[in-house]
Amino acid sequence: MQAYGKKITGVVLAGGRARRMGGGDKGLLSFRGRPLVAWAVSALERVTDIVLINANRNHEAYAALGYPVIADATASYDGPLAGLLAAMKAAKTPYVLTVPCDSPLIAGELLDRLVSTLAAQGAEVCAAHDGERLHPVFLLAETALLSDLEAYLAAGQRKVDRWLSHHKLALADCHDHPEWFTNVNTPEDWKALEAVPSNP
Repeated sequence: MQAYGKKITGVVLAGGRARRMGGGDKGLLSFRGRPLVAWAVSALERVTDIVLINANRNHEAYAALGYPVIADATASYDGPLAGLLAAMKAAKTPYVLTVPCDSPLIAGELLDRLVSTLAAQGAEVCAAHDGERLHPVFLLAETALLSDLEAYLAAGQRKVDRWLSHHKLALADCHDHPEWFTNVNTPEDWKALEAVPSNP
């Protein structure tokens, strides 16, 4: 896994507007004494030494975590694929691995599964699946798809699952750990997350 990890650039997607959270910057919200983005970074460090943070505001706050910060090509908040494209342009590795900034229960094992599943199936992209639904921003993709993704976004397309359907897609089975995908979209989600017991 470590040898394969040298081929991966890990990216935390923290570039959204967070409208349902009142427009606050979710990645910088504190959870158990750490900003949400730090939990994502810790998981990524399990599979790669190369970590970037995709953010479209508060760059200095994110940079204080010690990782390069990259912004989308436009200021129009075009969604996670815009963050993936920015990462592909910045990456010097054959693969880019994205995770959202607002799922602090993420585990390194989830990312291990993305890597091993893509390798086993010879796929171009690999996304996580919890047994009921796809989680397309937990994604490992070939950096060589950069031009294709750029054209997709230039055509006004934004949906991640539709872009994935155009390529050889593998699904990492995570049905045994649905909690990995618990995320924060609203203040109610935040309260529920804070109530989740810590692991011993």
